[in-house]
This record gives sequence, structure tokens and C-alpha cells, in this order.
Amino acid sequence: MSPGKPDRIEYNYERHGTTNLFGNKNVATGEIVAPMLSETRTSEDFVENIGNVIATDPAAGWIFVVDNLNTHMSVLLVLFVAKLCGIPLDSLGKERKHGVLKSMETRRAFLEDESHRIRFVYTPKHCSWLNQIENWFSGLSRRVLQRGNFVSVDSLKEKILNYIEFYNQTASPMKWKCQGTNVKT
Repeated sequence: MSPGKPDRIEYNYERHGTTNLFGNKNVATGEIVAPMLSETRTSEDFVENIGNVIATDPAAGWIFVVDNLNTHMSVLLVLFVAKLCGIPLDSLGKERKHGVLKSMETRRAFLEDESHRIRFVYTPKHCSWLNQIENWFSGLSRRVLQRGNFVSVDSLKEKILNYIEFYNQTASPMKWKCQGTNVKT
């Protein structure tokens, strides 16, 4: 690498595998809560991640800010939330047929319901900057992953978890700079 020339990867670069990070940021403290690393990024994985976060304070009310990924509106997630909120599962309808489970839109409406102890808020499309964990992922990428050299998936996971531990020691809530006074609609 030199000034004015792009960074290059050697032709004999060897990829040792990948991992998926489910990150959860507590907006009140700025800390990363119950991070989860997994081989896959399925609905089951997402529900497990949400369960891990809720387990940190099982009686609390929870609001999750997420993007519009289909796993964030899955049947499994609806069933999980309904169970934790004491909503009878037989009242949810049948997948792709009727009721809450009928479609992505009906599942999303159920998950957004403000009367639930556990609910989800979905960011608008193309507005990832509103989702604080996306901003945090950007920092993780710049500080840890870019130009990183990891000999195994385990070494990658260790580096990520070490960074999260370090980050949480000095975490603080995000300070929004936009006052919203000059926003044109």
C-alpha cells in the first residue's frame, strides 16, 4: 500500500471462513448487549439472539429497532414474542392462510404492536443511519476487520469479542447532532 494507490490483497489470499455477528446496542448506555456469533443468519438464529437479549432482564419491556430483513418478521419471531407476551398461539392464525401469520405485513403489524411488552420498530428502507447498531458495525469494520489477518474463524471471533469487551468499558449513549429544525418535508 502506498499513497494514491488502492489497497490490494495478495493473489494467494486464503479465506478461512466467515461468521455472523448479531449485535444489540442498548441506546440508553451505548453498550453492546448479548452479542452472538453464529455460522448462519437464519430466523432461528435471530430468535435465539432476541432470546439472549431478553434473558438479560426477562421481566422488562423491550423495544428492538431493526431493519426490514425478512428474518426480522418471521413466523418464528411472532410465535416467540406471542409466547413471551402471554398471547395464545392458536389465536395467531395459519401461516400463508389467515390471521397474524398470513403474510410479512401482518406479522410486522403484530410485532410493531405498542401494547406488547416486546415489540419491534422497523427503520425505513435506505435509512440504516437511523439504526444505531449499523453505525456501530461500521466502526467495528474500520477498527477491527479492515486489513485484518485472521488465521481461523475462531481467531476472528476472538478479535470481535475482545473489541466488544473493550468497547463496552467506555460505551456511552449516542449524541444526535441533528436538531431537526432545518428538516424540509
